[in-house]
Amino acid sequence: MKGARDAHTEQPSLKGRCALVSGGTTGIGRAISVLLASEGARVFVCGRDKHYLKDALKRIGEIGDGDGMAIDLTEEGAPAKFVGAAEKWLGALDIAVINAAIPAEALLDAKNPDYQIADDFTQYLQTTREAARRMKPGSDIVLIGSMSAVSKKGGNSIYTAAKSGVQGFAPALRQELAEKDIKVGLIEPGFTGADFQYPDFSPEKQVALIGKDQMLRAEDIAVAAHFMLTQPRRAAVSLIRVETRLEHP
Repeated sequence: MKGARDAHTEQPSLKGRCALVSGGTTGIGRAISVLLASEGARVFVCGRDKHYLKDALKRIGEIGDGDGMAIDLTEEGAPAKFVGAAEKWLGALDIAVINAAIPAEALLDAKNPDYQIADDFTQYLQTTREAARRMKPGSDIVLIGSMSAVSKKGGNSIYTAAKSGVQGFAPALRQELAEKDIKVGLIEPGFTGADFQYPDFSPEKQVALIGKDQMLRAEDIAVAAHFMLTQPRRAAVSLIRVETRLEHP
């Protein structure tokens, strides 16, 4: 009798792994950072706002080990600066969660479309490139996309275009890095509560929608990232879509 040992597959520990999380100070990125730290990974995060960074590091420090920096990844050389600082503090780099993004509007309504494109797509690829260049076999890249790339609803065409680009980028990058034993996975969250949703959805309205199963919590996406990162090396979970059970009105 084999017993419980053969009931499920190997589930590698995250203890001692070295992770960077871009946009790790708020929302989904923060939730992932906190969960990774709670599992014993050391994390290095970034965000644009120093106050959000301080608050995130305080929370991470309550349950694990982390550091980070305030930086705008759209600035020239910023992705290399962030990833370099992460590698220096961590001592190595074997997990990269590429998440930083901002809300973006319809193309004709956008006041600064160049910045929105740079933040939601250009720096995204640049940060991924800088991380992948430093990674050794046994590493993982988790890209945070969006269900906007699936629904393609009007009103946020720049954001949809950027996330559609990420959706195409992920499988191509996965093939490029597979032989190097660097796994690439894409998580596409649906309607998720975060400061990202202000001012259209206030904190109070988000709480109400989450209670009605019409909005996800950022922690729901963190659980998906955890699942993706705790598979045996032979198993590449390449795509996870997390949607609300019920649609919001």
